[in-house]
Amino acid sequence: MKKSVGAALLVMGLTLTGCSSGTSATEKLGIEEFAEKITDTSITVLDVRTPMEFAQGHIDRAVNIDFQGSNFEKEVLDLDKDAPIAVYCRSGNRSSQAVKVMEKLGFTNLYDMDGGVIDWAAASKPLFR
Repeated sequence: MKKSVGAALLVMGLTLTGCSSGTSATEKLGIEEFAEKITDTSITVLDVRTPMEFAQGHIDRAVNIDFQGSNFEKEVLDLDKDAPIAVYCRSGNRSSQAVKVMEKLGFTNLYDMDGGVIDWAAASKPLFR
């Protein structure tokens, strides 16, 4: 009886941990880390808000692809899947969803800004129009 319980626990443990690599293509960054990361101009800065939100103020060098738009997956596939991409939105919700979609599409080097433009502006970081 003890052997079967132990074996069952072992199988459950392997099932829970062994099926995933435990790695993610996305690194979640705070405002300061994100600001530092995007000083590297080889990183694409991706704003996944609506075009109207983007026009109200965006991070320097940002490319706008609306996560809620009907062509998000098609448009994002125009980006290099292996290049570093720093993703943000208004509050951090859409960017978190966007990077999950992008991971499924094969993107391998993503940075997701926690807090979005709301926290960016609150930290007195610049926005451009």
